[in-house]
Amino acid sequence: MSEPYIVEVWGKPAGVVVRDGNAYRFQALTRPFFAIDGAQFTTPGHARLAAARLQFDGSRPVASQTVPPGRSLGNASHWAKSLPCGS
Repeated sequence: MSEPYIVEVWGKPAGVVVRDGNAYRFQALTRPFFAIDGAQFTTPGHARLAAARLQFDGSRPVASQTVPPGRSLGNASHWAKSLPCGS
């Protein structure tokens, strides 16, 4: 069993990633990170990036956090494929 990694966003704990086979599973500790709770990532760094995306703009309410028009967050195919069904 591998050691869990604590994921922080702007110095605040977001969740923990634990090795799960060939991937890392994210376990959220607080909102807004429950949106990616249980998701699998290829590296702990990808889990941190996904958590940071949920909080890239603290001035807006959590429920409305989406990518503004014209702003790219890069290729997220590794993240989108890892979301649980129905998300």
